Amino acid sequence: METTDTQVSILENKLKNMQTQLEKSEKLASLGTLSAGIAHEIQNPLNFVINFSQMANDMVDDLTDILDEMNINIEDAGNTELKETINTLRSYLAKIAEHGHRATDIIQGILLYSRGKADQIIPTDLSELLKKYVWLSFHAMRANLTDFNVTIHEDYDPSIGMVNIVPQDLSRAIINLMNNACYAVWEKQKSEGDTYQPTITVRTRRSDHHYSIEIEDNGIGMSEETQKQIFTAFFTTKPAGEGTGLGLSITRNIIENQHHGKISFESKEGEYTKFTLELPL
Repeated sequence: METTDTQVSILENKLKNMQTQLEKSEKLASLGTLSAGIAHEIQNPLNFVINFSQMANDMVDDLTDILDEMNINIEDAGNTELKETINTLRSYLAKIAEHGHRATDIIQGILLYSRGKADQIIPTDLSELLKKYVWLSFHAMRANLTDFNVTIHEDYDPSIGMVNIVPQDLSRAIINLMNNACYAVWEKQKSEGDTYQPTITVRTRRSDHHYSIEIEDNGIGMSEETQKQIFTAFFTTKPAGEGTGLGLSITRNIIENQHHGKISFESKEGEYTKFTLELPL
């Protein structure tokens, strides 16, 4: 009888876990739909911003043509202020267009992430994907942490080019690793202050049969005990409410099970951590 009660208890726990996972999946699906809707709404006014910046730039060209027709040479010493104003206006418009296109890329990434089909392998420019999600993670961290800053070194092997991946899943893995790297340097910066230069290096390399992605930080590193449990689901060294302990477990599943690759790491407590993703060509 006691054995039966134990089995029933185990079954009830399993059912509760399945129900919890189902509720989470439904919430994530709803969040994905909501994100897609918001992204579409943002895209429309963003297109106007980009288009008007281009039209304004064309008008500056027209203005310089009119000045030429009026025999007003902005290169003359007496027209220095006019020249500086025109040049400043051009630089402002260029920045508006640059950041507008960057925001568009982020929105496209949100749409891909929220609507991408499970296990859908798509030929993807690896360097462009890394650039997008490395900096997306950085800006998200800056939005959440006061005075956060870090130097990011990017070294992408141009010979890799297009690769067949599940982009919405690999991007999730990159964000997980970048978030951990940003958190590691932030924690070290709080204790060491201005004498410390937080740095994250992202690089790719190609060999005959695979390519690798490395994300290395000079943050707090990991103790030997932490390294033993780093891929264990729900294990986290972050304070309550700041981490779920699922990021690296999910990342490992994405790399090893979905992409048939390998994830490894090196770390020294107080000095650095480097994660390496090896994926088959």
